[in-house]
Amino acid sequence: MNTLKDSKLRRMRNIGIMAHIDAGKTTTTERILFYTGRLHRMGEVHEGGATMDWMEQEKERGITITSAATTCFWKKANTEYRINIIDTPGHVDFTVEVERSLRVLDGAVALFCAVGGVEPQSETVWRQANKYRVPRIAFVNKMDRTGADFITALNSMKDRLKANPVPVQIPIGAGAMFAGVIDLIMNKAIIWHDKTQGSTWDLIDIPKDLVKEARHWRILLLESVAEHNDNLLMKYLEGEEITAEEIRATVRSATLNLDITPVFCGSAFKNKGIQRLLDGVVDYLPSPSDVQSVVGTVPGSGKEVVRAPQADAPFSAIAFKIATDPYVGKLTFFRVYSGALDKGTQVYNSTTGRKERIGRLLFMHAKDREDVTRVEAGDIAAAVGLKNIKTGDTLSDPNHPVILEQMDFPDPVIRIAIEPKTKADSDKLSAGLQKLAEEDPTFKVSIDPETGQTLIAGMGELYLEIIVDRLRREFKVEANVGKPQVAYREAFRTSVLERYTHKKQTGGRGQFAVVEMEIGPNESGVGFEFINEVVGGAIPKEFIPSVHKGLKNAVSHGPLAGYPVEGVKVRLFDGKHHEVDSDQNAFEIAGQMAFRSAARRANPVLMEPLMKVEVITPEEYMGDVIGDLNGRRGRIMSMDQRQDARVVKALVPLSEMFGYSTDMRSLTQGRAIYTMQFESYEPAPKSVAEKVILSSYGNRLAKLTNQLLVRQFNGKGSISAHEAACECGND
Repeated sequence: MNTLKDSKLRRMRNIGIMAHIDAGKTTTTERILFYTGRLHRMGEVHEGGATMDWMEQEKERGITITSAATTCFWKKANTEYRINIIDTPGHVDFTVEVERSLRVLDGAVALFCAVGGVEPQSETVWRQANKYRVPRIAFVNKMDRTGADFITALNSMKDRLKANPVPVQIPIGAGAMFAGVIDLIMNKAIIWHDKTQGSTWDLIDIPKDLVKEARHWRILLLESVAEHNDNLLMKYLEGEEITAEEIRATVRSATLNLDITPVFCGSAFKNKGIQRLLDGVVDYLPSPSDVQSVVGTVPGSGKEVVRAPQADAPFSAIAFKIATDPYVGKLTFFRVYSGALDKGTQVYNSTTGRKERIGRLLFMHAKDREDVTRVEAGDIAAAVGLKNIKTGDTLSDPNHPVILEQMDFPDPVIRIAIEPKTKADSDKLSAGLQKLAEEDPTFKVSIDPETGQTLIAGMGELYLEIIVDRLRREFKVEANVGKPQVAYREAFRTSVLERYTHKKQTGGRGQFAVVEMEIGPNESGVGFEFINEVVGGAIPKEFIPSVHKGLKNAVSHGPLAGYPVEGVKVRLFDGKHHEVDSDQNAFEIAGQMAFRSAARRANPVLMEPLMKVEVITPEEYMGDVIGDLNGRRGRIMSMDQRQDARVVKALVPLSEMFGYSTDMRSLTQGRAIYTMQFESYEPAPKSVAEKVILSSYGNRLAKLTNQLLVRQFNGKGSISAHEAACECGND
């Protein structure tokens, strides 16, 4: 590799800032941009002036909704480092933004509130970072808050995250008395100046009353790092002096191996601790050249190939976000893993098999854009001009195609009906929903087959509220929305054999197809698994995809209430065809009707989404909170003490949680808070299932009756058995 380009890579950091909502992520990012010279004025979240929260909804609500990207430069020891930052949301409804960001980042800064410690969404993003093996450093923020407790925050990282936090700093004071930090590696105290907004500081000897405590923590630091370096361990055991450079090098190595998490502390709002956190980013988080080369597969052959983070390697990148920009149109955010890409050149979308031309290349700073002519390995950029692309697609060199590991996204758990207020809004609504669906893989748009209504589905009530608000602001669409609906699922409990014959003769060429299959649950309980075991040409190979297509269509409407069937395994093992009357359409219908015929006998069950709910409440309301959760069919999983409050964790069906915010405020006089996130699906109780099934069946029967009346009125006769079966689940 070219030495100059290797040096450029080693001076680059691609990081994310992740945490629970209200831990101070955006404020911390604003301070980073100010101290690195990217901003000349600090933006404040509470004033709606944060640079990274540029959407109107973000300014109004004071929360981050989308992941925003920016770049800044930080100089340490006369070396300038390029830091690409993605500030991600903390609210659980927007967890997909964290997921797709972590997929393309090399390192992360995990923020924790010094008062609350590890909170529910902290656990979620930590698991996501573990999944992608992202090295982290931690920043215990809000040390200026009343009730701030550095040690309690550390212990919560150990207990709730099973992490190995290693403090490289400890705070001087807490709450209103928080004055600065003690750097355990330098063995010095750092006091920031309020008059310069923390831009200057004093490096002084450790105050005498803190020397003993600092010595204790420094010994713990040395013992922790010595475990990961044999030479350091020998020097420590023999009482030899260990230099600051040796400590930093070992902390870096252990961090990159995910053995430890270095911990910093401060207060972003009070402008204390950010510069040392930036030093930690360049000292301990990986550069693109520190990260293992990505492994992909060659389209078609499935052969594994390695793409090294080098500018002279074949180009490969992952599209991790699609956004709509009012000025340039569709923006595709991507991370370059290998090679280089020039403006105006063609790229190959290895996922779709299509070539497209890059119109413009941009470096993004929140909503602002900087045009560039070339991007290389390690860069995070945006492209204009890509039309047929979605989140997770691989872009590669047309002459060296590769497919990199794709992203997994959860299915939505809540949906609402939406309709335009006026006829003029109808076309704009369709266009707006299509663009929003392109942006977010967890946002789904569908048409209810019973009512003909447009349904939108997402990860939570706040999420869908934001979607409707964006339609109004960005696409000028006024819409009416219905009450939230639960996205139930159906599942099979037993396997059954099915032989289905589709035969239709109306004069001339007819339709003929026979399929034999086994239908039942798969081992994982998720997805749709299709196995083709047909041999001897009983079903010609060209018709197998048609059977598969028919089955997939049928799986989307279960036999009980018309909800998608989850965790299905279909084994196609035999069939028959006719040289003249068999075609793709015949086998598609045979596959669909075979599934519908077998579904009732496969012991189907209605599945309801369970939510993991965590309520933090004053002690005096504990009984009322637990009683209310029990009344919602909740299962109490644990009850813990957190400082002067109680923490109740429970699993509660989503259908019972609508309106919970209002009810909880009433129960606790507004003094409790809660978080909720999807946990899993499980069989609904008989009484609940019967109610849901009866309601669904009534809707389908009403639609069928209406169709019959319309046809008779128009002189078109009755409805076919096939149509009736499709509408009413073969009942």
